[in-house]
Amino acid sequence: MIKKSKKVIVAGLVTTLTVAYMFGSFAQAKDTAVTKHTPSTAKEKLEAYIKFTQILNVIESQYVDDINTTDLVDKALKGLMANLDSHSSFMDSKEYKDLTVQTKGEFGGLGISIGMKDGALTVIAPIDGTPAFKAGIKSGDIILKINDAATIGMSIDDSVKLMRGKPKTSLVLTIIRKGEPKPLEVKITRDIINIQSVYAKTIEDKILYIHVASFDRKVVEGVQKAMKEHNATEGLILDLRNNPGGLLDQAVGLVDLFVDEGTIVSQKGKQPAENMNYDATKKNTDNETPIVVLVNGGSASASEIVSGALQDFNRSIVIGEKTFGKGSVQVVMPVGEDEALKLTVARYYLPSGRTIQAVGVTPDIIVHLGKIDFTEDPILLKESDLKKHLESELAKIDVNGTTSAKTNTNTENNETAVDDNIITEDQLYKDVQLKSAVDILKALIITQKGKK
Repeated sequence: MIKKSKKVIVAGLVTTLTVAYMFGSFAQAKDTAVTKHTPSTAKEKLEAYIKFTQILNVIESQYVDDINTTDLVDKALKGLMANLDSHSSFMDSKEYKDLTVQTKGEFGGLGISIGMKDGALTVIAPIDGTPAFKAGIKSGDIILKINDAATIGMSIDDSVKLMRGKPKTSLVLTIIRKGEPKPLEVKITRDIINIQSVYAKTIEDKILYIHVASFDRKVVEGVQKAMKEHNATEGLILDLRNNPGGLLDQAVGLVDLFVDEGTIVSQKGKQPAENMNYDATKKNTDNETPIVVLVNGGSASASEIVSGALQDFNRSIVIGEKTFGKGSVQVVMPVGEDEALKLTVARYYLPSGRTIQAVGVTPDIIVHLGKIDFTEDPILLKESDLKKHLESELAKIDVNGTTSAKTNTNTENNETAVDDNIITEDQLYKDVQLKSAVDILKALIITQKGKK
């Protein structure tokens, strides 16, 4: 039993109740877990505040080293927030400043999106073209160490802080990867992360392929531009693989391009102010072009809203692997002038009412990552062409003699420059998910033609 003088306890209690009053609105926004708890009574709250104050007093008076009370409370708040969920946190002045740098969209880092999965620091996705992507980091990799710091028990914010740094400086990630017999060490050099969010290419002229790498503020604009430039498109492939998410309004706006009515996504929290519906509008809607959406385990948050909503509206076929399952809403609440809480205040729900959180989006057709090995048909000539072909070959021999193998080789190996705006057949066979998407989209195009 902890014993302290009544005077000290009362003084501490007054301080604690004052803090509780200041943070009252935040406490009410506590994220609701799957298991619902009965609200505390006034007596239970009072006893909890007293217990907290007693422990603070004991640490201040008896801990072997001198403790700064402010630091002690900050540590307590960090522990409190980390135990709510993996996305909530208390940010001190330095962390809050780092957050403002991050939101500017340009910083020295790796270009990697991470999350907590089953208590392990897990790669959601590396962003295309970034140092992490070039170093071979993959979705699903578990980060065991950052340099010499073990990530067990480390928060997401703390791990991000370790991975960020000055451009051209390096760090080593120790990762566990499925299928590898032992941990891998990957050295990565930090760089300024400038993200291009929308990439557009064509497949066989009639199919438009759009890869959305992340949901920054220019996604809807970029997709609209691509569709306008390729207005003869008969079908669309929307690639959201390894897309870690981003801005909600861009996710809603992207779905709204293809859906003319209904609730695209809703969010529900404890506070009435957090309960919102985001509805589709009829303006500038394309509700006829067939769509196939590609997703995988690196598709999270905003990309799950897009793929799940288009799936619920029966507006697209979703292909690939099950998504990450990040469907919660965080807000940053300033505390004083230079500190803040990042708190989970709501969850997202798709048009059908299903949640994304910890569940993700299951594709209509499961296709795992890989490539297609194929052998060309040895019968290269049609029956109708065979006689004429053989006669022409005989004529060549009679006139010029046998053609040298060297001449043939040079002709066959004459490389043709690859157009970055076109996805070739060879590229398709290296990506079985994309190849499957193309085949299914072709079937949708044919089916739609049959309806006209």
